[in-house]
Amino acid sequence: MDELLNEPGLQITIFLFLIPVIFALILILIRVNRMISDTIKRSELKKIYEHLSRLQPGEISALEERRKELEFQLSGNELSENKEVRDPRGLIDEANEVHDIRFLQSKREEGRNIIIPNDEKKLILWFLGCSVFWLFAGTTVGEYLGIKFVAPDADHISWLSFGRLRPVHTNIVFWGWASMAMVGFSYYVIPRVGNTKVFNLKIGYITLILMNSAVLLGSICLMAGINNSGGEYREYIWPVMLLFAVGIIISIYNHINTIAFRKTEEIYVSNWYIVSAMMFVVVILIVAYLPFWQNGLGETITQGYFMHQGVGMWFMFFNLGLMYYFLPQELNSPVYSYSLSILAFWTQILFYTLIGTHHFIFSAIPWWMQTIAIVASVGMVIPVAAGSINFMMTIRGSWHRLKLSYVLPFYVVSILFYFTGSMQGTAEAFRATNLLWHFTDFTVAHSHLTMYGIITFMLWSFTYTLVPRLTSYEPPSITVGLHFWLALIGVLVYTVSLMIGSTEKGMMWMEKKPFIEGVVKMMPFWLWRAIGGTMMWISHIVFAYNFYRMIKPRKEIRLPHTPKEILEIVHTKQQRS
Repeated sequence: MDELLNEPGLQITIFLFLIPVIFALILILIRVNRMISDTIKRSELKKIYEHLSRLQPGEISALEERRKELEFQLSGNELSENKEVRDPRGLIDEANEVHDIRFLQSKREEGRNIIIPNDEKKLILWFLGCSVFWLFAGTTVGEYLGIKFVAPDADHISWLSFGRLRPVHTNIVFWGWASMAMVGFSYYVIPRVGNTKVFNLKIGYITLILMNSAVLLGSICLMAGINNSGGEYREYIWPVMLLFAVGIIISIYNHINTIAFRKTEEIYVSNWYIVSAMMFVVVILIVAYLPFWQNGLGETITQGYFMHQGVGMWFMFFNLGLMYYFLPQELNSPVYSYSLSILAFWTQILFYTLIGTHHFIFSAIPWWMQTIAIVASVGMVIPVAAGSINFMMTIRGSWHRLKLSYVLPFYVVSILFYFTGSMQGTAEAFRATNLLWHFTDFTVAHSHLTMYGIITFMLWSFTYTLVPRLTSYEPPSITVGLHFWLALIGVLVYTVSLMIGSTEKGMMWMEKKPFIEGVVKMMPFWLWRAIGGTMMWISHIVFAYNFYRMIKPRKEIRLPHTPKEILEIVHTKQQRS
């Protein structure tokens, strides 16, 4: 038994099992503590009510007088001679009241509610709720995979093997978390910019069911060893991916009809990006899954097309459209330049659709095709610079809000990652850097810098902007701050460690060192990867809690303290009697 417990794989498995158990126990203890506290407060409140029912008229008059004193306002003659010394402002009574934690600055609650039809609100929250679930599920798988780099013998179950779980992780966060959140936001943005209602809510719910079904069935198939075997990010078999595609197609129909019945004259740029991204992803899936060009080099070229178009023309394109709506809404100011947004729109379509084969430099793919991909990668500087400048100039004049807002830091970080991550992609496309970094963990670091640093941080920004305005419930600012710093520090630890280790590994390969030496060299960097990934994973648990608090706030039992609160109880009892 002792020998069995000394096995690192079993230890890690027990540890992973204990994490949700301990988390559940903590939640139970918090709940029990809250029940005890509420019981004590109810008992106190009952005693207060009994005492208030016996108040004499003189005591009620004294409370009325005290309420007037606490509501006192300056009259302008305070410097005149007064013989009677009083405390008309209640300063002495309130001098020691501290309601906030002293070493944390309180973030400001916006309090700007948005009224939309309840049916639309429910649909949007269902999309976002499902996406939060898939974020936690997908990154839990990713957390386990990160640990397997440090302890590869953690288990010997075929369903949990690295080769099966890795596509489960990537596809859940792609099609479950990010895609579902984006489509949910689109059902808010498109009607709002057209000053109209969603054309058909039933279509929205059908899309929700189809997308969830695709992710669930696809994950089960992958774990069972049933896959497309075509390439990265398209491991779902075609019947599963067909469910996802049909869901997007019917939502395109829904959105186009919603735009057609708009009350505004122009079509705002957000709608350009959103509907175009949905059209692109359908085309991308058709090209990637039709069998006509899936042999030899054609399959490789198709894989490069699918992989990069999925990231650039689905996730990035869609989120940029959402950013052009939500960033001005959060700042309550117009976008800096409409012309820059249109420039970014057309140049991204021109250049991004050509860069897929820059992942196959020095391969058997025609040299001219590789060169075009490199040139187009350089051309991506135009839309990235246009978008980054546009977003940063939109924020100008509002930088002071960073210390007061819990939402704006998410926007700023996502914009910074948008510029740096995209420029890094351009740098990686050159032949010299491709020779050093490609096929190392540098590509993994880059994909997390973009999909996590850009897409996920943007989606978190939109969530914290929209949901409190829909439900009128703010999340705790402390836990939002905890979510932000855990996610940011975690992704930096994750990506920087892999970039450093991969650079050294690439140099070893170029020096023709044995492959196993590169594996040994990466061990400490994989440990840091696991540490950073764990921080990211914990931040997702905090985010799920924040989302729960935004849709179902905690009910507080408040005991009366001020004369005003006591008098409200007295007057209510008098009215009832």
